[in-house]
Amino acid sequence: MLKITSKQLEVTALIRERIEGRLEKLSRHDVQLINPHVIITQEKQLFKIEASVGLPSGDLFAQAKSENLYAAITAMGQKLEKQLNRLTQKPQAQRHVPLIDDTESEFEYVYKEENAA
Repeated sequence: MLKITSKQLEVTALIRERIEGRLEKLSRHDVQLINPHVIITQEKQLFKIEASVGLPSGDLFAQAKSENLYAAITAMGQKLEKQLNRLTQKPQAQRHVPLIDDTESEFEYVYKEENAA
């Protein structure tokens, strides 16, 4: 269940719908979201959005600031998607694959002395 906390701002149905839409994109990765929590604060002219989402394999956290509330929601959602993509694709990444050096076995260098005295 999504929990949205707001300070100095009323959470309207449109704001809730936008946040739920961004978090639904995370569910495309077939990962169970555990206790997603979003905090919205308004600091002077900026909106600050923080989101923390628990996963079976770890936690995701993202925050974004913008003068436009919906732009901040979008930026926060993109950061969460990037983190989740990194977590889900990590086992498939091929890192530290040893390089096979076959150049010595395929090529024989023959040294000929020309102009030898």
